[in-house]
This record gives sequence, structure tokens and C-alpha cells, in this order.
Amino acid sequence: MRKTCFLSLLILLVFAMWTKLQAQESVEPIDTETLKKWSEPYRGWQYHPDPVIPSDYKIAGSEDFHSYDCPCVYQLKDKPDIWYMAFIGFNGKGYNSFVAESDDLINWKNPRLAMGFGKEGEFDYGGRVIGAFLYEDYDVKSPRILKKKDDKYWTLYGCYPRQGAYELRPGYEGVAASDNGITWTRVGNEPILSVFQQDKKDWEKDCIYQPWLVEHQGTYYNFYNAANGNPEQMGLALSNDLTHWVRYPFNPVIRNRKGGYDETMASDGKIFHDGDHWVMFYFGAGKGGHRNGAHILAAFSRDLVHWTVDPEPLYKAGGHPSGLDKQYAHKISLVYNPKNETFYMFYCATGTKGRAIGLIKSK
Repeated sequence: MRKTCFLSLLILLVFAMWTKLQAQESVEPIDTETLKKWSEPYRGWQYHPDPVIPSDYKIAGSEDFHSYDCPCVYQLKDKPDIWYMAFIGFNGKGYNSFVAESDDLINWKNPRLAMGFGKEGEFDYGGRVIGAFLYEDYDVKSPRILKKKDDKYWTLYGCYPRQGAYELRPGYEGVAASDNGITWTRVGNEPILSVFQQDKKDWEKDCIYQPWLVEHQGTYYNFYNAANGNPEQMGLALSNDLTHWVRYPFNPVIRNRKGGYDETMASDGKIFHDGDHWVMFYFGAGKGGHRNGAHILAAFSRDLVHWTVDPEPLYKAGGHPSGLDKQYAHKISLVYNPKNETFYMFYCATGTKGRAIGLIKSK
């Protein structure tokens, strides 16, 4: 066992050294015209009138949970006509993750618990936020089908060690597996990322939040947001086995931009392949103060490491005519439905109807 772990870590260290050398090469930012061209398919959204998961949605056995957040849609290979949505609810103590299902991406039913609180005293006692799934394909228009590894499904998850309030720091990340794609169990007794690890840097010293998992050319990429004080930025960690991770030495890969829509928060990236490049959907806050809104932005990359941000949001908070997202529009899940050639963007909408899961569509 020790030999296996040592070899795994050695491979990661070699990869990190290669990445460091690559980062030292001159990489030109993506030009403005190209940014506009690549962003265009993800603008001009149409409003769905009501939340698809309202803030007071009642789940049998978990009636004290509300204020739903962090949607992530996926499918299972043996049920191609069903979509599943993982999302979290808050009960005043912490988070639990739930799963609902739909055959039309509009009406969601049969909600049930997917992953609850960890045991008292452990790093995920304050709740677990699943949704960084291992997919078969990361193309932006591909079905979000979960991939099996070692005959199990896999997700990374964000979590907190304490109960009693919203996002009690420090915050960690773990890894979980599932036999059925619905209920999830923690793998390992230690977090995969924490603020106490040796390779953590000052930008992430206070709290680690949500992961996003990408598999590319035999390597796993974990894009995660973290905080030093109030500002949040996004970093990258690398693995070859999902359980041992090393941080990219030139983090953060998405930084706060002075005067930008992500001046204080650049968080919760969701990454997909789009033709000859990668697109990251994330939320930003800060222009005029983060209390004035969180907006949906995009960044682009040719190599998954070097990113250029489109400074103009894809969608701004306050756009929904009902006031559904008057305060925040953030934490997206993007799905393409080939039956009607339409993108469905689910997001956490905070406004006149509380914290709920909203929907905007490309048609």
C-alpha cells in the first residue's frame, strides 16, 4: 500500500514539475475578437418564469431543509431519457445534498437524500456538497453521463467541519463514490484538499470551497475556489487517481480583476470543451461591491491552465423580470438538449423568491 501511494505521489510530482516548466513559457492572452466570438453562443438567454426548485421545496424526511443551491445535472447510461439534478439545501445547521429527476428538464420530481452530514468530529460534519462528477465526456454539447471507474461512479465534494451556520470555515474537499449514481459514500478518512496542507498558498489560507472535476488525457483536474479573508479566487490541483492531489504551482488560475465583475469573487468554475478550446462558466462579484450582485461570467483556455476572462458577463443578476435573481445569479449547471437544440442553464437565483434554482434557456 505504501509503495502504491509513493508511486502515485511521485508521478504527480513529476507532472507538477512539467506543468511548472510549461507555465514559464510565454502564453499570449486570447484576443478580444476571439473572446467575443467564443462567448456569443452563451448570450441572449430566455427566461423560464418560475424556479424549477423553489426555496420552500419540501423533501420527504428532510422537511427542515430549504434555500436550495449548487445545481448540477447529470445522466446515467442505462436511463438515457432521464436527467438527474444534484443540489443542496440548508437547515440552519449545515448542508445536505439531494437528487431529483426529470424527463423534460423543466419538471423535477422524486427528490431524495444523496449525501448527508458526516460524523461529528470529522472534516465533513457540517455537510457535503456533491456535484463535481466524473463524466464520460466533457464536450459542452455532450450528454452529462456519469463515467464508471473501478465499477463505481465518482464525485468530488465541498464540505465543512462544523454545524451551526452558513459555510463555517475552514472548509475542505473530499471524494465520494456511488454504486447507483444516486446515493454517495465518502472515500477515505482525510480531505483531498485543506488549508492545512503543506502546498497550500496564502490566496487560499482561510477556506477552500467547491471543486469541479475534469478528466483530460489521463489526468484529473480539480478547479476549486478558495479564500484569503473575503476575496475568493480559483486554483487548480492535479491527480492521476482521484485521491492524491497536488496544487498547480502558479495558482490562482482565475484571479480577482481590479474594477471587474469578479473583483472580490471569482468562484465556482464549470469547465467544458468547445471545439478547439475550453470554456469556464463561473460567477463573479465585486463591481460596485459584492452585495450588489453576483453575475455569470466566462473564461477561455486552449490548454486548461492559462485562462483569459471575457470582462462582460454572460448574464447579470437582476435580469429576470420577476426579480427571481435580483441579488445573485450564480453557481450554474449547463446542459444541452439535442431534441430541441437548446442549452439549459440552471443557476442559484437569489431575489424576491428566496434562494432557489432558476432556469434560463438559449431558445
